[in-house]
Amino acid sequence: MSTFSRRAFLASASALTLVAVAPAARSNGAVPFSRAEVIARARALAGRPFSPRSKVPADWLSMTYDQYRSIQFDVGKALWSGTDRSYNVDFFLPGLYFERPVQLHTVTGGMAASVPFDIDRFTRHPEISPELSTEGALGYSGFRLRTDLDDPDHPGKKTEFCVFQGASYFRAIAKGNAYGLSARGLALKTGEPEGEEFPDFVSFWLEAPGPLQENMVVHALMDSPSVTGAYRFDITPGNPCVMDVEATLFAREELTHAGLAPLTSMFLFDGTNHQRFDDFRPAVHDSDGLLLKNGNGEVIWRPLANPTRLQVSSFVDENPTGFGLIQRARKLSDFADLEAHYHRRPSLWVEPRGDWGAGAVTLVEIPADKEIYDNIVAYWRPATPYETGAQIDLAYRLSWGEEPVLDLPRVINTASGAKIFGDPGRLMVIDYEAHPLFEAEPDAFEIHVSSPHLDPSAGILERNPETGGMRLAFSFDPGSRTHVELRAQLRHNGKAASEVWLYRWTV
Repeated sequence: MSTFSRRAFLASASALTLVAVAPAARSNGAVPFSRAEVIARARALAGRPFSPRSKVPADWLSMTYDQYRSIQFDVGKALWSGTDRSYNVDFFLPGLYFERPVQLHTVTGGMAASVPFDIDRFTRHPEISPELSTEGALGYSGFRLRTDLDDPDHPGKKTEFCVFQGASYFRAIAKGNAYGLSARGLALKTGEPEGEEFPDFVSFWLEAPGPLQENMVVHALMDSPSVTGAYRFDITPGNPCVMDVEATLFAREELTHAGLAPLTSMFLFDGTNHQRFDDFRPAVHDSDGLLLKNGNGEVIWRPLANPTRLQVSSFVDENPTGFGLIQRARKLSDFADLEAHYHRRPSLWVEPRGDWGAGAVTLVEIPADKEIYDNIVAYWRPATPYETGAQIDLAYRLSWGEEPVLDLPRVINTASGAKIFGDPGRLMVIDYEAHPLFEAEPDAFEIHVSSPHLDPSAGILERNPETGGMRLAFSFDPGSRTHVELRAQLRHNGKAASEVWLYRWTV
């Protein structure tokens, strides 16, 4: 499913049954609001059978892609436009892939009021835009946030940097980024044979910011056949864009495969698999690796792959320090794409708060033949399933933009090819960035190359005059094997002098 339609289609998988936990409204329709109120709603929903909410009318769903795109939001009619509040909020149209609208509310002075659907907030193209029904379950499909990002060319202009739309998907960018990968509230049964379940954010509360307020607070209610949840996002744009997330989940059913803090991205090809694609560009991806810092402080880099068969990798850990999907290719020439700007796609780093216990950072890589597909998913999977009726409290920070600085020399490129001379086999080449640790000569470093499946060569380390870093090359003979796990690391004076490089070679 395409990036656009996948994220959008997911919006059809959930429900919202407003329960009798809301306090009485004032005469203007506003009611008292707090995070505890959202938690109470999620708890009450979990005690009731799941019931999908209504779809928008059929004519809204039958629009073509061009018709849907021809109806554009008028930013002059954004929420808080024309006020001194530090943020504006634009709304997205329902219909097409977005079958079920969400409920939106503003929160001012501790009181919540609903934001009714208003088609007059949108402009239409007279030759393309269809006439649409005005009755039925109409509402917005999501929203985007805009604020002043200190653009010297447009002082005072409110620029978009964050979007919530489709199931529990959301995405953000740092200054200078172009939109790329997404995050989700929760992943369920990802990669399982019976199919994935996509919980929905079904209702949002937007806290009205003050005139000079730097952060924006968004609350969300989640619903799904297996789970409900209450989320709070404290969002501060900049470089990076930081989101502090608090979530309280309630299991309607046993959650045997829950993915916490899930990330979703796209990887089509790079130099390791370019031969499969007849494309003028040297690489196409939103992210090129999974980065982890485990509970023992070990830093691991796992280059992403676009396999020919679904593959799932688990990195067992306890109380991880952080993990994320990273875009390290940062030059236009890495992609030679003047439109997609893949070199400007953000990395996304997850930092758990509190004790997450035992589990595994899980990487799911799905075969894809086009760049419109989101085929990479990464998340934390707890070792023990959550029982029916369980309450799960978790907190974490998301940082959108450049990857975190973890002190060790980074892998900046992985290349692979057949051996041309000598015994048959494959050659692996790993380039490390320039780093103060590499002021020592190559022979001062210990090379650790290993595999649980075979005996790779010892490896040769030499300085790369173009990058100023080191290049490690080694070979292995897979024989008749269809996949081989490989591990490499440099050490100096008994200490780590590079990330741990992990790679899964497949036919």
